[in-house]
Amino acid sequence: MNNLKFRINKSKDSVWVDQNGYQIPVARVSRSEKLKERKSAKIAKMAITLHEKLKELKSYVKQAINEVYDAVMKETGTEPKLNRKGNYTWFNFDKSVKIEVNINEPIEFDDLLIEAAKEKFNEFLNNNISSKNELVKELVMNAFQTKRGKLDVKKVLETISYKDKVNDPLFSEGVDLVNKAIMRKESRSYYRVWIKDENGQYQNVDLNFSSIKIDQ
Repeated sequence: MNNLKFRINKSKDSVWVDQNGYQIPVARVSRSEKLKERKSAKIAKMAITLHEKLKELKSYVKQAINEVYDAVMKETGTEPKLNRKGNYTWFNFDKSVKIEVNINEPIEFDDLLIEAAKEKFNEFLNNNISSKNELVKELVMNAFQTKRGKLDVKKVLETISYKDKVNDPLFSEGVDLVNKAIMRKESRSYYRVWIKDENGQYQNVDLNFSSIKIDQ
C-alpha cells in the first residue's frame, strides 16, 4: 500500500485544495470540515501502518506454519505435500496456544453448464421414477436446491461419485456437465490464533477489524 497517497490540509495553511484541485481560502472552511480533515488523516495513517503490520504478521505465521509442518513430516518419516489442502491444528508445549490453519481451493460453477447439467438430471429423473432410484432422486434434488441464490458446492460434487453406481447415459451426461462447469479459484489460506484464558478455555485472538469489540 506504499503507493497510496492523500493530501493533508492544515489549519495554518492559507488555502485548502479540494478534490478538483481548486484552492479554497481557509477562512471559508468550516469547523466540522477541519475536524474531519484532522481525524481522517490520523485514521488513514493508522490504518496503513496497521495494514503493513498485519502483512508482516501473516508472512511470519505462514513461514512458521511451513517450518512446523515440514519438521513434523520429517520426524514422522512422511513425505511433505507441496499442494496442501484441508485443515490442521498445532499447539505449543503446554497447549496454552493453539494455531489453526485452513487451506482450501474455492470452487464455483459456470452457470450455463450447471443449468444444462440440471436439465439432464431432471430428464433422467422423469424417465426413471422407481424405488431403485429414490435415493438418487433425493440426492439430485438436494444438490440443486439453492440457498440465498447459491448452490451447495459439496452436494453438487457428490453427484459425481454416483456416475458408475447409477450407470445411466442421461445421468452420466449430467455428471460430465458438472465436471465441465467446475471453476477452481486460487487457493486461500486462513489462520487463527487461540490462547487459553484463566478458565482454561481457548479464546480467539480476533484479527478481523469489523468484528473486534471495544468498550463503548
